[in-house]
Amino acid sequence: MPGPGQSTLPFLFISALLPLAAAAEDLFQVYRDAQRYDAAYSSARQALEAGREKLPQGRALILPTLNLTGDATRSRFDVESSDATQSPSFTRSSSSAQYTLLLTQPLYRPQNWNQYQQAEFQVRQAEATFALAYQDLVIRIAQAYFDVLGAQDTLSLVRAQKAAISEQLAQAKRNFEVGTSTITDTREAQARFDLVLAQEIAAENDLRVKRLALDTLVGRTDTQPNPINAPVAVPPAQPVDADAWVAASENASPAILQAKKAVEVAELETEKAKAGHKPTLDLTTSYGVNKNIGASPVIAADQKSTTGVVGLAFNLPLFAGFATQNRIRETLALEEKARTDLEGTRRQVAQAVRTAFFGVQSGYGQVRALEAAEASSQSSLDANRLGYQVGVRINIDVLNAQSQLFQTKRDLAQARYNVLLGHLRLRQANGTLQAEDLARMNTLLVP
Repeated sequence: MPGPGQSTLPFLFISALLPLAAAAEDLFQVYRDAQRYDAAYSSARQALEAGREKLPQGRALILPTLNLTGDATRSRFDVESSDATQSPSFTRSSSSAQYTLLLTQPLYRPQNWNQYQQAEFQVRQAEATFALAYQDLVIRIAQAYFDVLGAQDTLSLVRAQKAAISEQLAQAKRNFEVGTSTITDTREAQARFDLVLAQEIAAENDLRVKRLALDTLVGRTDTQPNPINAPVAVPPAQPVDADAWVAASENASPAILQAKKAVEVAELETEKAKAGHKPTLDLTTSYGVNKNIGASPVIAADQKSTTGVVGLAFNLPLFAGFATQNRIRETLALEEKARTDLEGTRRQVAQAVRTAFFGVQSGYGQVRALEAAEASSQSSLDANRLGYQVGVRINIDVLNAQSQLFQTKRDLAQARYNVLLGHLRLRQANGTLQAEDLARMNTLLVP
């Protein structure tokens, strides 16, 4: 029996080991097109790339820094003297330049190390957020794809119903002309025919809207999904225990993983706040050059000096106006909030998993019941037609049986799509949904 992290539709996909059809409109190809075009998915991908940059930014806080500073000046001295033994006035110019190369290596900075560890967890958070967007795209594509197929099925069934009612209307008119039935039969059939015309118009518009939604996802027009290869054997969820699916979500659900990393980030934020009381120690090394060119009142000739310094810089915080204590209390409260959010996320995911699981189980039961109802409705229609021909049934009985049969067919087709989508939604709920699930579903489609 497959686990929650494995495929739940193994016997549905009869050709899972064969190469997938390369039809341009199959489900997996449509998903690939949406990956390149969908704005929400592209935005999530760029957000992931931005989030991954937090790790090298955090690493930079524990690596050495190297800075070069320098300046240059030009001076002019104009001197006037009243001493007869000296020149009455003279002008001197000088220039100076200096630069310093400073290397600093943090030796003990707890806040920087905590920031680096936070960056690792923040990257995991960004990846979990992207996983949510990835799974959301899979669901949106499958939903839009099956919506189009469902709308096509509805339109086909409405048109088939229209043809059947048209035939019944023609028969009622013939019977009225030869006097074997009343005008009531004709008017009842005409009323049903007018009603199904309105249903056909609504079905055509619904199909246009559903196709537009799919085209908007993939970025091209007139997308033609491959139909389901009927009849389809729709299975129940495997394993048949909701708790097994919930248990798998603990390590697979992106929402839970995101909340877990938020707790770890909050814990490190508290450690950073506590580090406000701790000393820091840096290794510093500098090398400087100073040049003076031209005499000046204080320098008689050109000079050049160099300086090299190696030392340790120590800093011990003593008092910061209670800011550190207040910050610690704040981060402790935020840490407790993150834990509460994690527990809330676990409960939400568990509820979503169970809801999706029972939805699949219920949908599976509905499909089986509707399959039986379809066979019964077909038998009822055949019996009513025969009864109408021999005179023991009236026209409205046949029309009602036709309506019941086509409504059952529409409900059955929709129920099958809902169960297939339900399997994907169940995997999304517990975090095990992958694009490969769409690839396996392609074996259900007619190339």
